[in-house]
Amino acid sequence: MKNISFDIISLSPKAFKCLNDMGVISRAIKKQLISINVFNLREFGEGTYKQVDDVPYGGGSGMVLKPEPIYRAYESIKKSKNSITLLMTPQGKVIKQKDFVRWLSYEQIILICGQYEGFDERVRQLSDEEVSVGDYILTGGEIPAISIINGITRLIPGTLGDPASLNDESHNSSYLEYPHYTRPPSFKGMNVPSILLSGNHKEIKIWRDNQMLSRTFARRKDLISIQDFKNLPGSKRISKDNNKFMSFRIGNGYDIHRLKEGRDLIIGGVKLNHPNNLGLDGHSDADVLTHSIMDALLGALSLGDIGKYFPPTDEKWKGADSLFLLSKVAQLIKDRGWFINNIDSVIVAERPKFLPHINLMKENIAKVISLEKDLIGIKATTNETLGPEGREEGISCHSVVLLEKK
Repeated sequence: MKNISFDIISLSPKAFKCLNDMGVISRAIKKQLISINVFNLREFGEGTYKQVDDVPYGGGSGMVLKPEPIYRAYESIKKSKNSITLLMTPQGKVIKQKDFVRWLSYEQIILICGQYEGFDERVRQLSDEEVSVGDYILTGGEIPAISIINGITRLIPGTLGDPASLNDESHNSSYLEYPHYTRPPSFKGMNVPSILLSGNHKEIKIWRDNQMLSRTFARRKDLISIQDFKNLPGSKRISKDNNKFMSFRIGNGYDIHRLKEGRDLIIGGVKLNHPNNLGLDGHSDADVLTHSIMDALLGALSLGDIGKYFPPTDEKWKGADSLFLLSKVAQLIKDRGWFINNIDSVIVAERPKFLPHINLMKENIAKVISLEKDLIGIKATTNETLGPEGREEGISCHSVVLLEKK
């Protein structure tokens, strides 16, 4: 049977008496799953008055815990071979649920509680880890120590009446827990979701999974960026059940067309004049800016590329106005329940000059997709005479779009 010994060094030993009246913890003590031993730091103090603190060297406010009493208290504790020492300090690493799981493997956990202005820097040498319960200051390390005892103890098999209750708790899987309801089914106009009353356990499971994800996105988006979340299989794909909670999608688009004599040079619906009277070759009007935006929009929703919807083998699209094609793609996106949040495009070409025409390009695109002009970014750059653009064999464009769920 698992047994963990919690050995605590504290100036406020009475603070830990509350653990005897804390249901889950007191049950674990009675079952001998844990033992709690508190070492009163005052008893290891110096002199008649059992001094444990002193003024800081260099001046400053407050009192600092002396190293000698803490070392004496620490050395009085009989150490297990499988032991870890945790130092309670606001400078420590903020505790996560995974830490409780990790510490569960130890037979002995020694907790050193700070007090006053802090402790002498040399006390840190005793600890294996420095930990904190948050970015705020408490009067001492007793409350963090109690939190650690509580968090670890409830994970010990035999402590909880229903071990399965641990499975879906907040932070166990980097998701917040789903909402809970009990009787009555209706209270002051607030009703229990009908799915929970249906008895359909499969649908209830799906509902709860969706609630966990949506609640995490709404309340603790920071959790989705931590490494644990990234390592979850579900984080590497958008599952069918969770897809509807993805509020944003990003798409990338790219297009390049060859420069050719006898063709019009149309970019963003604007007819330009190339110094060598060159235009872009293609089945439609070969507007690389508009084409790259279309590919980005389609790619954001995994709908393929423009060749799928306007194939070059279809004579219907020969010489087509790309702005008209863009309007069709924008409508498809809208029909799927998404709207365009913003667009950013980069045209790569040596010539002609694009700056005088960018404003009109933005107006043309904004009009056909019903988006404010200020939400469309278009810029042009050269390729420093490198590559097909640099040799003026062609013109290319890169586009990024952000879609938002309606």
